[in-house]
Amino acid sequence: MIIWEWAQALWSYILLTAPYLLLGFLASGIIHQYLNLSVIKRHLAGKGLAPILKAALFGVPLPLCSCSVIPAAVTLKREGASNGATSSFLISTPESGIDSMVMTYGVMDLPMTLIRPIAAFLTATLAGIGQNLWNAEELVSVEPVSSCSKEHSHSHDEQPTNPIKNILSYAFGDLSDDLSSWLFIGLFVGALMNLYLPIDIFELIPGWGQRLMVLAFGIPFYICASASTPIAASMMMKGMSPGTALIFLLVGPATNFTNIAVLQKYIGKKGIFINVMAISLVAVGMSFLIDYMYVANEWSTLFKIEKLHDAHQSKLDILMGIALSFLILKGIYKEKIKPRLKGKKPSSCCE
Repeated sequence: MIIWEWAQALWSYILLTAPYLLLGFLASGIIHQYLNLSVIKRHLAGKGLAPILKAALFGVPLPLCSCSVIPAAVTLKREGASNGATSSFLISTPESGIDSMVMTYGVMDLPMTLIRPIAAFLTATLAGIGQNLWNAEELVSVEPVSSCSKEHSHSHDEQPTNPIKNILSYAFGDLSDDLSSWLFIGLFVGALMNLYLPIDIFELIPGWGQRLMVLAFGIPFYICASASTPIAASMMMKGMSPGTALIFLLVGPATNFTNIAVLQKYIGKKGIFINVMAISLVAVGMSFLIDYMYVANEWSTLFKIEKLHDAHQSKLDILMGIALSFLILKGIYKEKIKPRLKGKKPSSCCE
């Protein structure tokens, strides 16, 4: 009975998110086709504030999958990007993305959809400025790195002659495969929280306590931007404030042990500290502003995700839910199960 209730909740989450995720994947494929690293490299070389702002701006919508963020940032540094521009790009890219923005609108609301990329831009910009002020020196000559396994090979800069094929291949191949495990975790955890957490559990924790708890969990552990969205929405349904939920949406995708370990050799321990502090300060500062805005403007926090069980399920909804389920299962098999069957280590880009 418990498993059946959870399965129903999970299917409801899939039905709600499927149209937005599929649209986000497609939009990401289009952006990937026409705005890739070869274009960005030309704009981020040099010192000063302009490359930092451009890096943050490019990173907000860019659909680089989680495994490619680190090698992409290092590639930009090899092409002449400063520590500031490199950090700015590295932070804004995983914190936001066209797929996660569409997903945010699907399960939350329009204000949070607009606030999320703005906060990502501010976080990345502050970190970049901090790098240029206190960590501008170059440590070592940068060599190319890849956090992807051999089985998980993407060609992010290559452009096949057929653009439609390239768009669909990236959207419903590379990107969906890379996000599949995290999407399943996000939907899985969101459904569990929706079913079993007491309705007011987070209301029992003081505001600062909520914020510190989310920071302590989010900084060392990775969860991709799209997967963090249903979890954040579910936490709000259980009494978490919108501002604290925003901390989770910003910190979870932007920092993790793997990023810190790899990047330390390129921007140093001081650079890592600056990035983590910038992310934490902006996230906490924005959280108070967002809570004030929701209260002052009387914005509802009864997000779309609360209407899961009452929503009418059309045939189109069901078809899209089946399509998303297939993509998630395909990605999990390709990225996690198939390598094990061949005796190889599964790809674990940011785990």
